[in-house]
Amino acid sequence: MTSAPTFAKGLEGVVAAETQMSFIDGEKGILEYVGIPIGELASKSTFEETVFLLWNRRLPKRSELDAFCGDLRSRYHLPKGMDQRIASLPKDAQPMHVLRTMVSSLAMWDPEPNANDVESARQKAMNVLAQAPAIVAAFDRSRRGLPFVPPDPKLSFAENFLTMLNGTKPTETMVRAFDVCMILHADHGLNNSTFTARVIISTLSDVYSALTGAIGSLRGPLHGGANEEVMEMLGEIPSVDAVEKYVLDKLAKKERIMGFGHRVYKAYDPRASFLRTLAKQLAEDTGQQELYLKSRRIEEVMEKAVAAKGIYPNVDFYSATTYHCIGLKLDLFTPMFALSRIAGWSGHILEQLADNRLYRPTAKYVGPHNVAYVEIGKR
Repeated sequence: MTSAPTFAKGLEGVVAAETQMSFIDGEKGILEYVGIPIGELASKSTFEETVFLLWNRRLPKRSELDAFCGDLRSRYHLPKGMDQRIASLPKDAQPMHVLRTMVSSLAMWDPEPNANDVESARQKAMNVLAQAPAIVAAFDRSRRGLPFVPPDPKLSFAENFLTMLNGTKPTETMVRAFDVCMILHADHGLNNSTFTARVIISTLSDVYSALTGAIGSLRGPLHGGANEEVMEMLGEIPSVDAVEKYVLDKLAKKERIMGFGHRVYKAYDPRASFLRTLAKQLAEDTGQQELYLKSRRIEEVMEKAVAAKGIYPNVDFYSATTYHCIGLKLDLFTPMFALSRIAGWSGHILEQLADNRLYRPTAKYVGPHNVAYVEIGKR
């Protein structure tokens, strides 16, 4: 006799896939990509190399990395006419809506959009990874009344995006900071958006649909967007001296301090540790030390108040200061998360296709039984 299926609300604790991409130990605060500690990659690697690692489960040789970067850069340009389509969108549209819609529309320029063998999927993922930055930059410049800045295939992923966005050459510090942010956000196990991508591709749908669904998932405030709320919180606090009262008052009212706590980590998020150093450097370089000092003071107050409960800064807390110092507008924070996570989503899509089984969980019915049908005139 078979036992009844186990019910886990929200699939909490359910192992639904095998992966060689990310390893997370939430109790010890460990994150590895293909076995390499995230701190090693953030301090020594590049985003492009990290993407190669996630998609191929190994580090590239120099010739392989050069070829990968060259291939990616050759795909930077948007399909003909897409920049005009983006310019025609409502100026008050949300950037995540724009990114979701335009990524979906890329399928219309693909001569074989439904090809979903692993190699075809890899090529489509490469196109989306290369062109998504131009989509975001083109829309942001359009809504500001500025002309589109074409991508430059001579530039790295990070430098190309910042150049397209601002129309000027970014500093080396900002390029490196943005590159590190991309590395730190590239993958994180079977989170909601990654699960969404795997579920969609498991039906043998197309890569564009899977990535569009993942972007839709990330847009939800319980998944992406927390760093935007962190930035809003920092704006509410008038000074470093006002931090302690602000935090303690919030805690006394049982309200959340944004950027703290994580569904997985019960120790310090290793990504937050690296971002703290990055935020400090950028704040000093851009003359925005007050912002970093407020963040640091919030962490100090929270450490005394709730660290014993396993509540620590997460990746969103210091990424808010980092993105602000780079010069990104608030509503571009979550799209930055998406630009990076396309790498992880795509890697999981490739994994799923290589050993596919359709996701089909069951639901526990909790409604009534044997209810009599009542004619409409008697209801």
